Amino acid sequence: MASWLPETLFEIVGQGPPPSKDYYQLLVTRSQVIFRWWTISLRSEYRSTKPGETKETHEDFLENAHLQSQTAIIFGVRILDYVINLCKGQVDFLERLSDDLLLNIISYLDLEDIARLSQTSHRFAKLCMSDKLSEQIVQSTCDTITPDMRALAADVGRCFTNKLQPQLCRRKQKHGSLRDKQP
Repeated sequence: MASWLPETLFEIVGQGPPPSKDYYQLLVTRSQVIFRWWTISLRSEYRSTKPGETKETHEDFLENAHLQSQTAIIFGVRILDYVINLCKGQVDFLERLSDDLLLNIISYLDLEDIARLSQTSHRFAKLCMSDKLSEQIVQSTCDTITPDMRALAADVGRCFTNKLQPQLCRRKQKHGSLRDKQP
């Protein structure tokens, strides 16, 4: 695996499915999958139960059907698939980029592509619908954001949409041409 990746590739914690109150942690490092659990119970026979831990190499995790099924039961099939891909060396590098860097990259896309990207994951949906992205797009399209433009955006609620952006640019051009004509 790439040496510039952080030691911890993925970590998730959660409670077991009902009626269990047990607590679980799944940690994927560059070389291991670590599965930890804590038994939570009011019953006296479980009070002295110590936390448990299983450490497997990536290769061993891929062959351990029991640990994979436990992961799917507790954290879900999507998490299991993600961990299996990490163990196979298939790292999602986009997922590792900061929100600010992704917003900067997304701001160069066409609005249609942004709409499609927003449908790929919860994270991209949140980024694509953010006011910060909308402001970056308008700033790059319309050189200057005037107080009128900010007021219009505040009135509409969501900063800028596909239909609002051209309207703002036309409004800017109109106000610019009116100012040029004034004495």
